[in-house]
Amino acid sequence: MPSAVALFPSLLDSADWSRLAPAVRRMHAEGSVIQASGEADVAGESHLLARLLRHLLSLPEPGTGQAIALTIERHGTHERWNRRFLRGRMCSTLRTGGDSRLHERLGPVTLHFSLHRDGDAIDWQLQRVSLFGLPLPRAARGTVLSRSGVRDGRYAFDIDARLPLIGRLVAYRGWLQIDHVA
Repeated sequence: MPSAVALFPSLLDSADWSRLAPAVRRMHAEGSVIQASGEADVAGESHLLARLLRHLLSLPEPGTGQAIALTIERHGTHERWNRRFLRGRMCSTLRTGGDSRLHERLGPVTLHFSLHRDGDAIDWQLQRVSLFGLPLPRAARGTVLSRSGVRDGRYAFDIDARLPLIGRLVAYRGWLQIDHVA
């Protein structure tokens, strides 16, 4: 099976791409299918509204030291990321838009990121959020801090999503190692 074209190299300048840590480049560009496993610490508010939103968006529930398994399937126009945490499953579809941004769809919500190299890592900067295709006003979209880097030679991630009136919806950080590439 020929390797599908990965999205991430096309969203960063080639000089920036070459300066990323090898573990980051592998996770975001190698093969048509990647399977990886690792560990994550997940945090989030415990009140009812936060729990309901996590359920609606298929986000993991809080818990430290959770096993995580990731499968990335690369297709011609998009990538499907399936993350299985000990306390939940999170699936999203990533694609590029005409605006040279990465669009990540989680259920009815689409997050629009611009990607930038920060040292040997990728900094995902949230530019816009849409709900059922309609853009949310800046005051309603909250903040999402996201970074793909390396720690102890392994691919590392650090995500923190906060919403007005809700607080920390979900934050998860940890590491992954690639188990299989097809």
